[in-house]
Amino acid sequence: MLNKQYQQKDKILPPEVIFHVHRITKVYQMGEVEVRALRLVDLDLYEGEFVVLLGPSGSGKSTLLNILGGLDIPSSGEVFFRERNLTNASDAQLTRFRRDCVGFIFQFYNLIPSLTARENVALVTEIARRPMSPQQALELVGLSNRLDHFPAQMSGGEQQRVAIARAIAKNPEVLLCDEPTGALDFQTGKLVLEALAQVNRELGTTTAIITHNAGIAAMADRVIMMRSGEITHIQHNETKLTPAELEW
Repeated sequence: MLNKQYQQKDKILPPEVIFHVHRITKVYQMGEVEVRALRLVDLDLYEGEFVVLLGPSGSGKSTLLNILGGLDIPSSGEVFFRERNLTNASDAQLTRFRRDCVGFIFQFYNLIPSLTARENVALVTEIARRPMSPQQALELVGLSNRLDHFPAQMSGGEQQRVAIARAIAKNPEVLLCDEPTGALDFQTGKLVLEALAQVNRELGTTTAIITHNAGIAAMADRVIMMRSGEITHIQHNETKLTPAELEW
């Protein structure tokens, strides 16, 4: 159970489960060979927590994240988002889930070069149910002075922060990040992690980050360690470090 708890009418209540994963497997058929990417994984993620999924390449981290985000479905087992069973959802229902509830951030920024930072973020706000303004999202990640700059006029870290602003501008309940600092140097990566930590603090967005960098684990509420498609250990951090305090 996550250490963070909530007080209500003199009772200590555990945080609400936002994802419930029950014995999921994922098998890919590669010609005549079966590749087992996930093996009977059980996991709960809690509302408002900051989680790091840690493990080597091929450990199943990205497969698990894609299933949580509705980009893929398990071969067996069940995945619930709150009371919603994603395993039985139609393609249209998964599309709405991704659009309304989940923000994705990847290693590569996928910005449109011909659009400014503000315009790249506006692409998401135009289709979201309850968006914040592009300017507000960019201010939250420290780019209020870059609103009208094009990607080519920004550093890699600034472009990644535009990608974060784009993901959070639709006010998602969950932020799923796949190696968001993988293409960045040490100092720039810390700025991106601080932006993610600030979103988690100020908006309460449940945040999960995939990384193979063990140093990032110290800023998480929980660290989920994976190997060979299985969760091998879950570590609870009693004390979290800020991104500025991390050693990579």
